[in-house]
Amino acid sequence: MKHAEVLCGLAANTALPSDLVDRLIELAVPDVDFPDDLADRADLSHAQALALYARVPETGVRLAREGRLTAADVDPVAQPDTALALLDEGRGDPEWARLLVADPWFLRRERLAECAGLPADVVETLAADPDVNVVSELALYTTAPEIVARLARHPHTDVRRALAWNEATPPAVLASLLGGDGLPPARLCQVCDAEETPPAPPAPDREEPDLELWDTSTCGGSHRSAAHLIRYTALYNPATPTEAAAAFVDHPSKDLRTALAQRPDLSPELGRQLAADPHPAVRAGLAENPATDDALMRALADDEDDDVRRHLALNPNVPLDVLVRLAATKKFRADAPPPRIAAASPAEVDELARSKDSTVRMLLALRQDLPVAIRDALATDPDAKVLKTIAPHPGLSEAQLRAMVEGHGVRVLAKVATNPDAPGALLEDLTRHRPPVQKAFREIARHPNATPQALLTCLADHRARPIAAGHPALPPQAIVELLADDDGAVARSAAGNPSLPGAVMRNLVP
Repeated sequence: MKHAEVLCGLAANTALPSDLVDRLIELAVPDVDFPDDLADRADLSHAQALALYARVPETGVRLAREGRLTAADVDPVAQPDTALALLDEGRGDPEWARLLVADPWFLRRERLAECAGLPADVVETLAADPDVNVVSELALYTTAPEIVARLARHPHTDVRRALAWNEATPPAVLASLLGGDGLPPARLCQVCDAEETPPAPPAPDREEPDLELWDTSTCGGSHRSAAHLIRYTALYNPATPTEAAAAFVDHPSKDLRTALAQRPDLSPELGRQLAADPHPAVRAGLAENPATDDALMRALADDEDDDVRRHLALNPNVPLDVLVRLAATKKFRADAPPPRIAAASPAEVDELARSKDSTVRMLLALRQDLPVAIRDALATDPDAKVLKTIAPHPGLSEAQLRAMVEGHGVRVLAKVATNPDAPGALLEDLTRHRPPVQKAFREIARHPNATPQALLTCLADHRARPIAAGHPALPPQAIVELLADDDGAVARSAAGNPSLPGAVMRNLVP
C-alpha cells in the first residue's frame, strides 16, 4: 500500500468524518504532504485550522488565503509569511507592515510592496529600499503620486520599467518615461549590475545600431536594452498619452511599432500608416486591434501573411463577411468561438448556421448559447468536425448523441462522452465501442453519470484508472482494492473517494 499517498487522499476525502480529520491533524508534521490537503478542506473549522497551524506552521499561508485564520491567530514575528498572506488578503494588522518592512529577506519586503493600504511611512521606507527588486515591486503597485514622481527618477531602469507598467502612473510621467524627457539619465540596469566596472556612457555623437526587444544583453554604458524595454512597456500602457505614443509610428524598432499598433486609442491616420508597415508583426497587431476601422480590416484580409489574417479573424469588430471569408483558409482554436461570432446577433447566428462552409458552422457550434433549433440542426450536420464541436452541448438527447456515434464513430466518440446529459447506458456502450477510443475512457471516468460497469471498464486504461478510482459510483470493493495499487496516484484517488466505506477509513488512519 502506498501509505503516504493514501493519507493524502484521505485528508482530501470530503466524506472523512470530523473526528478522523482531528486525528490526521494530530499526526501532521512538517515535511509530509497530507497537511496541505487538510488545509484545503472546505469543511475545516477554525479550531481545526488553529490545531493544524500549530502542528505545521508551513500551512499558515494556505490557511490564511482560504480565510481559516484571522489576524488574532498569527504572530508576525514567528510566522512572517502567514502575516504577509493576511496583509495581502486585506485581513492583516496594518501595524505588521512596520515590522515586516525591516525583514532581512528581500523577498518578504518585495511581497510586502505588493500589498494595498500600507501605511505611508512603510511606503516611504520601501521606496528607499537598498534592493532594487523591492523598489521595482512597489513601483508596479503604488498609487501614491508623490512616490510615483520620485521613482520615475530612480537611477535603476528596472524601477522605471515597473512604473511604466503601472496604469496608476500619471500620463505626464508615462510620457517622460517613453520619451526620456525631463528625467535624469538612468545609471544602472541589469546588464551593468553584473559587471564589476560599469562601462562609461557612449559619446553623444556615436550612432548605435537598432535594437530589437528580446536582445536584453546590450548596455555599453547607455543601458540600451533596458531603455528599449521601458519604451515598449510604456507604449502598452493605456494611460500613456496618445500624442506621446504616436511619435513612434516611424521608429526603427518593429517591436515598438507593434506595441503602438495594438493601442486602443489608435487613430485612423496612424492605422493607415501602420497597415503599410513592412513587418508582418506590426500589421498583425493592427489587424487584431478593435480600434482598426472597417476599411483597413477589409484591406488586411488580403494581406499576404497568414499570421496577419489569423489575428484579423480574432478582432471582435471584424465584418462578419470578412470573417467568413477568412474561415475558409485559417485554422482556429477549438476552445472558444472567435469574438465576432461570440457577439453575433440572432439574425447573424441564423445566417452562420446555414453557411455552406463547414468551418463556419464549426465556429458557430463553439457558442454555448445557441437557440435550441440551431443547436439541434448542427447536431445532424454531415461534417464530423461540426458534430465534435456541438456534441458537448447540454440539452442534446440520447438519440441525438447515439446518432452521432453511429454516423461518425471514433471521430466524435470522445466528445460525445463529455456531454453532461449523456446517460449512463450510453456511456457504458461507449466503453465497449470497437475500436476503442482511449481519450473517451478518461472522459467517461470523470462523468457524473458513469455507471459502475463503465467505471470498471475504465480501470483497464492506465490514464483513466486514477480518475475512475475517485468516482463515487465505483463499487466499494473495487475502491478498497485500489488502495493497494502499484500506482500511487491511483491509491491516492481511491483514498479520496467519498464512497470509500467508513470502516475502511478508520482502519487506514493510524
